[in-house]
Amino acid sequence: MARILPPAPGRPLAIIEPTGEASLLEIDQDALTAHYKTHGALLFSGFKATLDQFHALARRFCSTAVVNESPGRELLDADKAIYAVDGGTNAFSLHPELSREPWKPDLAMFGCLSAPSEGGMTTLCDGVALVKALPEAVRCGLTGRRLVYPLPTWPSLLEFWLGTSEPGDALLNHPPAHCPYQFKRLPDGRIGRLFSRPALHKPMFADEPAFGNFLLFARFNNGRSDFPLLDDFKPVPEEWLQAIRETAEGLTLAVQWQQGDVLMLDNTRFMHGRTAIIDTAQRQIATYFGYLNFAIPDPEEPAKAIWRQIDFTPPRPPEHLVRRN
Repeated sequence: MARILPPAPGRPLAIIEPTGEASLLEIDQDALTAHYKTHGALLFSGFKATLDQFHALARRFCSTAVVNESPGRELLDADKAIYAVDGGTNAFSLHPELSREPWKPDLAMFGCLSAPSEGGMTTLCDGVALVKALPEAVRCGLTGRRLVYPLPTWPSLLEFWLGTSEPGDALLNHPPAHCPYQFKRLPDGRIGRLFSRPALHKPMFADEPAFGNFLLFARFNNGRSDFPLLDDFKPVPEEWLQAIRETAEGLTLAVQWQQGDVLMLDNTRFMHGRTAIIDTAQRQIATYFGYLNFAIPDPEEPAKAIWRQIDFTPPRPPEHLVRRN
């Protein structure tokens, strides 16, 4: 069995190193699942994993995958739903993958195909630890509240979820059971959609509340204070956001990539980000975002959610509506 270094102070992930295994695929699957459930963050180091091994490990854990439709992601293997990370160079604030949509994946996986000599480190933070460390006023302010994600629509999206690009009010008010959104016709005739989730939520395999949503990325990367909103449709107070970011910085680990490393994160518990990229030619990171074959689905998901039935590519928005991460 590979050597397992459990999380330690200042290092909220478990490190898995080979002790004779030729491949990370030789590690006992039941043992890996147990460590994933317990720790939520696993770094496979020293196995020199290939792209095929990265994909095979992902499919051992996941029944289906989702495509992040953000622009600038190089397609590495179309048949395997494997893309590179966002093609920019900016540092990224902490976020769970695709938390801006109701199909937030269970698992976020990253594999280093080419390691940068400097910069471009992937950062991560345990959302459970973050809630415990938040200032009491902020923690109490978020407890019991929900975040609302108001979003636009376009014809192909309406067709996908509602079966028509020109829905009547009756259909907007009572969308099909498989649809994860609420809809509203706006005064100017446009149709909006929204979904909501608890501001502090229960992770899939932990009993304590976690912070894990799109707030930090929206505010500190996209410069937006209006997405998501609190359940009274007011912005989250700026002082809360600053306190959350400051607290998270003290709990964040930056992973220095080595070629062949694989990072596996419970996307319902951990947030991730990155430091600024110095040389995009040096850094190539594969990504896979999927839904576990041993999942405990969020009860707020639709029953038999489509992303748990098939590999899911969301309806792609027009260019002017594209969001990142």
